[in-house]
Amino acid sequence: MSASRRPLPLRLLARLRWRASRLSPVLRGMLWAGLAGLQFIFLNAVMRELTRQLGPFETLFLRYAAGIVVLTPLMLRAGLAYWRPLSIPGQFLRGALHTGGLTLWFLAVVHVSLADTTAISFSGPLLIMLGASLFLGEPMRWARWVAALAGFCGVLLVMAPRVTGEGGGYMLVMLASTSVFAGSYLLTKALTRHERPEVIVVWQTFTVACFGLPLALLWPWIWPSAGQWALVLLCGVMGSSGNYCMTRAFKTADISATQPVKFLELLWASLLGWALFGELPTAWTLAGGVVIAASTVWLARREAREAREVSQARRSDALAQRATPD
Repeated sequence: MSASRRPLPLRLLARLRWRASRLSPVLRGMLWAGLAGLQFIFLNAVMRELTRQLGPFETLFLRYAAGIVVLTPLMLRAGLAYWRPLSIPGQFLRGALHTGGLTLWFLAVVHVSLADTTAISFSGPLLIMLGASLFLGEPMRWARWVAALAGFCGVLLVMAPRVTGEGGGYMLVMLASTSVFAGSYLLTKALTRHERPEVIVVWQTFTVACFGLPLALLWPWIWPSAGQWALVLLCGVMGSSGNYCMTRAFKTADISATQPVKFLELLWASLLGWALFGELPTAWTLAGGVVIAASTVWLARREAREAREVSQARRSDALAQRATPD
């Protein structure tokens, strides 16, 4: 079928892929991370409501069990051999870390607003950047540190008035979950060096479901209604898609370059929290959001400019070598 006869959605998708391929790896990584974050915010909102109705551990298990249901057709289509990882222990270690972080997250999520949940998670980028520098050998350019620290200052604007009030203890539990998630994401980055992103996503879904099942059985089981089953399946779709986008981000660019984009999630969380739960963002939340967004845009523009300068320098060197006589 010629390009002109293809359906309009396919032509638009092809055009989008072509334009994305012309971006620098850093910007592509930041776009993947931004898309992942947007899906995770919607996922968090749905899981928060399910946790209120079904309990934390049952929701944890059902969310990843639904992910297995969503991914099974893709797995069977490619053949089971395609999904065999090079490091099975590494996949189970990541699953255990992620389950630990999720356990803490689900225990706290119903006691913390959606915007606050997102704001607390923003301590993760600094931990991830430090860990990437210490354990993965990634270069830490000063601009990335500045953007991350500026975004973290924005987070402090959001958190400071609340952490000492009602629910402050659950905020600390949420902060602990962020530290565990940081370790999980660092291990994800290490795995992307020799594993395909889709393999990592499938094994995360499988291992977390395995680790989550005993926790769910220890908690009083509530059989979901038809509407709750629909929300569970929606969680499976958004969670699998979001994790795939995040893994693609880690594979495309340095993990430290993608983290400042995460700060934009506070804006989406504030809007969604207001729309679904009537949680109006405060002036502190809006002020922090402005600082966060400014740091993200600044880093994106700077990284794009540096990538263009490097590309131009390489082309100039190549032309100079060709012009030099033997």
